[in-house]
Amino acid sequence: MAKSQTSFNCTACGASHSKWSGRCDACGEWNSIVEEAPLSSGPGAKSLGAKRGKTVALTDLSSTEAPPPRTTSAIAEFDRVLGGGLVPASAILVGGDPGIGKSTLLLQAAAALANAGLKAVYVTGEEASAQVRMRAQRLGLADAPVKLATETSLRDILTMLEAERPDVAVIDSIQTMWLDTVESAPGSVSQVRAAAHELTTFAKKRGMSVILVGHVTKEGQIAGPRVVEHMVDTVLYFEGERGHQFRILRAVKNRFGPADEIGVFEMTGMGLAEVANPSALFLAGREDPTPGSVVFAGIEGTRPLLCEIQALVAPTPHSQPRRSAVGWDGGRLAMILAVLEARCGVPFTGLDVYLNVAGGLRISEPAADLAVAAALLSAREDVALPRETVVFGEISLSGALRPAGQTENRLKEAGKLGFSAAITAAGAKPGPGAAVELKTWPDLPAFVGEMFGAG
Repeated sequence: MAKSQTSFNCTACGASHSKWSGRCDACGEWNSIVEEAPLSSGPGAKSLGAKRGKTVALTDLSSTEAPPPRTTSAIAEFDRVLGGGLVPASAILVGGDPGIGKSTLLLQAAAALANAGLKAVYVTGEEASAQVRMRAQRLGLADAPVKLATETSLRDILTMLEAERPDVAVIDSIQTMWLDTVESAPGSVSQVRAAAHELTTFAKKRGMSVILVGHVTKEGQIAGPRVVEHMVDTVLYFEGERGHQFRILRAVKNRFGPADEIGVFEMTGMGLAEVANPSALFLAGREDPTPGSVVFAGIEGTRPLLCEIQALVAPTPHSQPRRSAVGWDGGRLAMILAVLEARCGVPFTGLDVYLNVAGGLRISEPAADLAVAAALLSAREDVALPRETVVFGEISLSGALRPAGQTENRLKEAGKLGFSAAITAAGAKPGPGAAVELKTWPDLPAFVGEMFGAG
């Protein structure tokens, strides 16, 4: 059998290389490639020979099993993102920018689960126990039955978990954990991968739920190899802007519930407060109709969510106009501008374009195309759309408008918040008893010509 070879892995993105180089070809980082030995020479590295394994039981696709039991906490938004509550023997990975509130959220979640009857352990490798106690006192959680430990050695942590046998354990963070069997520094690709594997395997064998905190890179991805995200059952991202009080907990992977579900929180002096009606919060403080302001009726997971899209178009003093987007994809903004110019005859040459999603929300839904186009045209023509109107619909490169899914849910949410009209693509189905008037157009040129007198 061939001898195991060392590998060269990037500490930023986890990509493997056949030899060392100064720059990673996958992510472009410099001086991030390190030489690492293979994790082990376990059974998978040796020939099985003539030894046979046991027979694997097979079942039919029609076989039914009871859904996994769940434990709900007092934090409804947290339970919503998990798919209805915490599942035993599950592994959850939570990522987010530094200082966004990950530790605060998980300390509150651990206290809520402990108060719900689970035995909870909070292990921190980044802070002293006194710092965690101070945070608990500030959040009013000093009396919560949560056990606290400060340790980075995974061997000692697993020994403690074996003795305590908790129902849920929070590890803050996976990048600070280290295994003495892996010859690399804490936070390296090998250490993160091995620590995540050991904790996930331990959780599955002992029926314990483990919540891992992961650092993110400057691109916003969880640091370390992507294999860590494949190991766990659920991957959550905690999003938000430092200057806004809103925080979004988004599920990007969930084996026990819907992906792309979101929970909305508000950062207060007493910690993170859940927001039961995020649409009303994101639209709070809207004044009289102003050019460049459009309300988008979106869907995040299973939840309809209304938010304000703001645009500013101004003459540029530079030879190269600026195109800036906050909370939306810059490439898709360039596409909308090209469609407006090529299909509708609305030029943006010599104009700076700024786009912002109010409240620090990030939108990736294609149904926001029409709302973005309406905001850009409203800002360029200095014409405000009616105040009680929401906009949604997808724009194709030909300029045609395509209806968005879940139109009925979008209109119901708009009606609850007092909106009386909706602008969307032809063919949209409002559903029975819709209280919102639907205004539809087959393509973008027709919409631009009627609403703004251009094109």
